[in-house]
Amino acid sequence: MSFARPRPPLDQHIAYTASNATHITANILPHTSEAGDAYYIGDVYEQKPSACAQEWEIDTSHMPYLSYLKSISSRWPHLRYLADWMEVTTAPVKWKFLKDVDRAERASRTRIAMLDFPRGKKVSRTDISDAASLAALLEDRHVDHDHVEARLFVVEDLSRDVVELLGARFGIDPLFFRGHISDYLWYNTRDPWVELPDLDVVSRDRPYSHIRYVQPRYFKSPESHKQALCDAGSFNVLRRLDNDRNHKTIFDEEGTSVALIRSKSSFWIRPNKAYESGVLGVLLVDPTVTEGYPLWSGYRNFDPTPGMEDKSSSFEGPPRTSIFDDVLYWTQRLPNEDGVAFAAQPQTLVYRMLQLVCAEWLTLCRYVGARLVQIEWELENPDFRRDPSSIDASLRKLHPWRRSVPQYRSMLADTIDKLFRETSDKNTDEGLQDLQRDFEIVHKDIASLQDRIERIVLVATAIVSIEESRRAFGQNKNLTRLTYLAVVFVPLSFVSSFFSMTNDLGSLGQTFWVYFAVAIPLSFIALGVADFLHIKLLFKRLKAHLASAKGK
Repeated sequence: MSFARPRPPLDQHIAYTASNATHITANILPHTSEAGDAYYIGDVYEQKPSACAQEWEIDTSHMPYLSYLKSISSRWPHLRYLADWMEVTTAPVKWKFLKDVDRAERASRTRIAMLDFPRGKKVSRTDISDAASLAALLEDRHVDHDHVEARLFVVEDLSRDVVELLGARFGIDPLFFRGHISDYLWYNTRDPWVELPDLDVVSRDRPYSHIRYVQPRYFKSPESHKQALCDAGSFNVLRRLDNDRNHKTIFDEEGTSVALIRSKSSFWIRPNKAYESGVLGVLLVDPTVTEGYPLWSGYRNFDPTPGMEDKSSSFEGPPRTSIFDDVLYWTQRLPNEDGVAFAAQPQTLVYRMLQLVCAEWLTLCRYVGARLVQIEWELENPDFRRDPSSIDASLRKLHPWRRSVPQYRSMLADTIDKLFRETSDKNTDEGLQDLQRDFEIVHKDIASLQDRIERIVLVATAIVSIEESRRAFGQNKNLTRLTYLAVVFVPLSFVSSFFSMTNDLGSLGQTFWVYFAVAIPLSFIALGVADFLHIKLLFKRLKAHLASAKGK
């Protein structure tokens, strides 16, 4: 996808660049009018490395994982984009906007928490904030977690150093990282960042999954939304905000907006070898846009409401500062009485993350439902429209949902298929079965919204047809009036022209009455000819009326 909206005129583009010099560089979002043509890095059909690829190439002698990626990318060409991403340190199309200091910071960016789940004991947490500390931790031979039932690395954002260290230490499939770094919904035929789906028979046994979802976020002003775009541009992974500017109603405060943030969560569970035990997992979560507010203040607390007898002065709750912090808060509260659930169902490690994803989907369903209700009101009552005389604006609000909701439905269907393919097993954890039901409820809600949109489209089409018919009827009435005027004045014009064919105007004084004597009967005759059928009907009615009167 090359452009999210049309490019502005050159003078506007230059003015925008000059007024936004502080963030037009490292934090610019790709595939926008401000970022320009994305194909300057080359397209998918390039046979040789482009000039940009030669510029960003780095020494990989001390990076075994990146060297491995580049060595196999000729036979697995879709992995070349991951190698480019690691060398650029973010989406390759941002190459021309990055300075050396930006690349250095992005390459070493590290925010990781390691959670250990010892049997029957409290979960322990180790925070890692720099690549050197992560390298030192991974060199420890006990990092394979044999002394605990389970170990989970929770990673916010991704960076070259994090991918290099985790990928090399645990032998993680590169496709796990490749599937997490982008958020594209569709592709142009030239896109080098294209990611084609695998056959199910190939992918079903892979030890990782990518979960896509959407986060609605509220902004009080255009400036706040603009800052949020800058926040998203600071991420290493590509995440974008779809603004709802086309969905405005009279109920929205001027300047406010809701953005739908395309998000992903990916988790990998290590397949244990014969000499390994326990469960080891890596969970990737998106960084959080700090600007704005979660729509409707965010998801509900998963804990039950405390009773009145609870006299505690303060109650615990998720920090709600970022997805990373909330995942850690809830995951540390997972019950771990005997560790059986982790061994039988490794997905239990990411149970809380899946709950958060499902909660975001529920919020999105309520938001889309609210917007559809407003559109229905506008169609039913013109007073709810900004322009009461036209429903075009209402139809423009409907079409984005008609395009997006089927995509959301596809995302949910894909999630359910990946996560709950084996939950029919009697040994499946009860919590995962309950979570499957929650996801299926959301999927039904999305399907219901899609059907509702199609019904609204039919109603809107009918309303448009009715309004067009009324407009055409009014135009026909106007034409009828013009016809009558023409029928009246054409005979008059003809007679006046006929009698004016003389040079002696004085002689007309004796014959002036002839004009009216001829023109008036001729006008009636012309009207009769023009409206013969109507006059015939009147005569029939008159005849019937006289006959009935005579009978009485």
